Parts: sequence; structure tokens; C-alpha cells
Amino acid sequence: MGDLGRLLKESWSLVEENQDKVAGYFYARMFLSNPELRELFPVYLEAQRTRLLRAIVTAIQTIEDPDRFDSYLHALGRDHRKFHVEPEHFEVAGGALLEALRHYGGEQWSIEYDQAWADAYTVISTKMIAGAAADKNPPSWHAEVIAHERRAHDIAVFTVRPLQPLEFRAGQYLSIECPQYQPRLWRTYSPANAPRRDHTLDFHVRALGAGWVSGALVRRLAVGDMLRLAAPMGSMTLDRRSTRDTVFVAGGTGLAPVKSLLEELTRYNRTRWVHVFFGARTRDELYDLADLNRLAARYPWLSVVTACSDDPTFPGERGTISEVVARYGPWNEHDFFVSGSGAMVRSSLRTLAELQVPSIRIKYDTFTDY
Repeated sequence: MGDLGRLLKESWSLVEENQDKVAGYFYARMFLSNPELRELFPVYLEAQRTRLLRAIVTAIQTIEDPDRFDSYLHALGRDHRKFHVEPEHFEVAGGALLEALRHYGGEQWSIEYDQAWADAYTVISTKMIAGAAADKNPPSWHAEVIAHERRAHDIAVFTVRPLQPLEFRAGQYLSIECPQYQPRLWRTYSPANAPRRDHTLDFHVRALGAGWVSGALVRRLAVGDMLRLAAPMGSMTLDRRSTRDTVFVAGGTGLAPVKSLLEELTRYNRTRWVHVFFGARTRDELYDLADLNRLAARYPWLSVVTACSDDPTFPGERGTISEVVARYGPWNEHDFFVSGSGAMVRSSLRTLAELQVPSIRIKYDTFTDY
């Protein structure tokens, strides 16, 4: 895969500055050639474009790691079942993607780049189709809201019960749709619990800006409402074979997957020290601190450090959560899990690199609520 990976990265650098336009062109070409496909997607495509670009970048980054590449694409294929995508749609999408890349690649776009993307897309689509075909689950799950609580002005914690069991691993994420409020708009959120016998799932959601789905989930969702959930994805999961002590770094509602992983650890951990760093702008946004403190009081191996970056009267640590992590340590023998906004994750990864934490020991997921 060496040459292919190099050609993909080289050619992507030609269009990277215009990646939003690439995504817009892709959807325009696809819907122009097959208008019936438009009905599978939401009215507003902004978030869909972002997810397409994330998928492309992840595929490029993982193509030289066969296990991770296969796992990611099989999961992506399963996830796309929620759109009722059929195998023949992949050919249409491949043609539209190549046209978009050629258009924005300009004069430097070569036949070699064209062939590399055609070859890569064939592999990608084959693995996605195989992942979808092998999935014996429904394309999506209907779930009833059984509890909903506002924890802050713009943060809600709610619980759903799927009508059919939904299997996932602690630390994974899945897409949610609110059919009654924002049909066909899917947004990704992490369950805040490890799998339970009653199959219920907790979610922590913050409404940001004009976020259609997050706003509905925080301000309009009520007990008795029905949601749709898609297949779980993500690899920010625990390795039970590891004996290293563990550090969780969470910003805002990025705490959700950390809570899920902590819950799994409470079921078997006896030997690993676990440190949770939980950061927000103000103390009101430390919306789940009471539960974290209860866990720390119950499990001697768990410690919790909180920080606020914009609250002068906060009695705990001050500054961004990555700054606070740097004050503790040393950390070069620990496993790290980082979860939060894009800016928070990037800042934390920079800090960990400066602290010489090996990247192979860091797992992370970036969350954007809209």
C-alpha cells in the first residue's frame, strides 16, 4: 500500500484548502446524475459534508494499517445502512468524488493521482459494502426516551431504551436522529454508560449555536419521544490486556465516553490507577461532577481533577484542561484517552506530545455537536 498511500496524501494536499468545496461539488454531481439519491440525505448538507471529509481523511490515514483500515470501513458501511444506501449507489458516489477531486486538483492533478483514487475507492467501497452485508442488525434502532434532565442552560442528560437490543462497546459513538423534530439529520454522540442488561443508554448533549439536532435534544426532547439510533462506531475502547495506569482527559460533554469507559473499569479493574481530568469554562458546565465524585469516593484507584478556564472564583484548578494535565505527571508510562471539542483535543494532543507521551498510547475522539 506504500505507493498508493503516498499518492493519496500527495494529491489530497492539492485540494485540502478547498475541501469544503470538494464536498459540495461531490454532492452536487451525485444528485445531478441521480436525483433520487437526494431523498436519502437531509435538507441541509453542512454536517454531511464534514462527515464525508472526515471519512476521506481517516481512510487516507489508515490505508497503510490494514487492521484499522478494515475495521473502520466495515463500521462505516454498517453505519451507512441508516441512509438505505444500496451497493449500486457506491459507483455513482465514486464517479462524483473523482470529478470533484479532478476539478479542484487543477493543473497539477495527474493520471497517477486519478488511478490512485480510483483504486483506493474500489477498495474502500468493497469493504464498506462487505461491512453492510455482514451486519445482521437492523439498519437503525427505534428508541424511547425514558428520562430527560437539564443539567445546565445548554446541557441535557437523557436516557433511551431501544426497542431491540443494541450492542456496543464502552467508548464508542453512534448517530442519533430526531424524526419528529429534524428528520434525516443525524449527529454523532457517545453513550455515557457501558452496556447494561436492560439495554438502556445515557447521552450527554450540549446545544451549540444554531445546532438543529443538539438544540432539539436539549430543549425539546421529552419523555415518551422516539429517536432513531444507528450502528456504533469508533475505536476509543479499553484494552483489557494493558496493565498501565490510565488518564482520561475530557472537555465538556466529551465526558460521556469517559463515563462509559469508567463504568467498564469499575466491573473488573483492581490494579490500575485511573486519573480523570474534567475541564469546562465555568463551574456550571461541570454538569456531572457530583456523579464523578461519588465514583471517586467508591473506588480507591480513581482520582478526579476538575478545571475551569473562565471562572475566576472556581476553587479548583484554573486554565484549560490540557494546561492542567501538564502540571501533573509524569505521564510517559500511562495510557491516555482524550475526548472533547476539536480545539480541546488538538490542544491536548500537542501537550501530550510535548510531555513525550508515545502517540501509540493515546486514543481520542473529536466531537462536534450541531
